[in-house]
Amino acid sequence: MADERARPELPPVIARMWGREPASRRGPKPSLDLARITAAAVEIADAEGLGAVSMNSVAARLGVAPMSLYRYVGSKDELLLAMLDAVSGEPPALGDLSRREYLYVWTKANADVLVARPWALGIAHTGARMGPPMGPRGLRWLDHLLRALADTPLSEGEKIGIATTLSVYALSQASLITALAPAGSVGSHLPASSTLYGELLAELVDEESYPALTRAVDSRAFVAGSAEWYDRETDFRFGLDLLLDGIDALIARRTGTADTRP
Repeated sequence: MADERARPELPPVIARMWGREPASRRGPKPSLDLARITAAAVEIADAEGLGAVSMNSVAARLGVAPMSLYRYVGSKDELLLAMLDAVSGEPPALGDLSRREYLYVWTKANADVLVARPWALGIAHTGARMGPPMGPRGLRWLDHLLRALADTPLSEGEKIGIATTLSVYALSQASLITALAPAGSVGSHLPASSTLYGELLAELVDEESYPALTRAVDSRAFVAGSAEWYDRETDFRFGLDLLLDGIDALIARRTGTADTRP
C-alpha cells in the first residue's frame, strides 16, 4: 500500500535559500533575488546594527519599493533567518583531527561566528522561535559534526543531541564573551576585571551566610592572570572539556574505549 502521507512543502524562504524557486516563464527576469536582499540586510546590520534592519531600510538600500521584497521574503523573521545562514560561513574541515579535538574546533568556530557579528548573536537567541537550522550553511555545520561522530556506537538521535548541546554552549559562550567585552561594559556596573570582582565580593559576603563563596574568595579563585574577565582559550576550553568528557564517557560505556587523543 502506498504511503498516503504527503511530503511536507518547504517554506518559500527556505526553498529560495536552496535555490529551488521556480523560474518564471513569462515576463522580464526579476531584478531581485533572496541573495541580493539578504546581502543588503547584512550590510545594514554590519554598519548600523540589527535594529536598523527593516523591510523599508533594505528596500531603500536596493532602490526598490518595500512591497517588492515580499515576493522573496514573507516577513522580517524570514529575512533574519536568511541573514544568519548567510553569515555562518563554512564549518571547519575534519582533516586529521581526532574526534574530540574536532568537536572543540567546531564549537569554537561556531561561537566565533557569533562573536564576530554581535547582531547575528541577537538573531541566534531567537532560535527557539525560528526553529532548528534549515539553510544550506547551517545544515553543513550539522552534517560535519555528525560525520565526526560517525564511527561511534551512538544512535543518530544521540548525535543530534550532542550537536544541539554544543551549539547551545557556543551560543552561551558567545553571549558571555560579547557581554564581557570592554566595549560592552562601558558605563555599566560591571567591575573592570574578575580580580576586582573578587575584591568586591570580599566586602559583601561572610562565612556564616555564604560559607562556600567565602572559601572561594579567600582562596583567590577570582584572581585572573590578566585584566580581562574572560580568557577565550582557557575559560572556553574548560567548560567545553566538561561537555566533551561527558561525550567520551558515553562512548566509553558503549564500547569500553574513549577517544583520548590530544
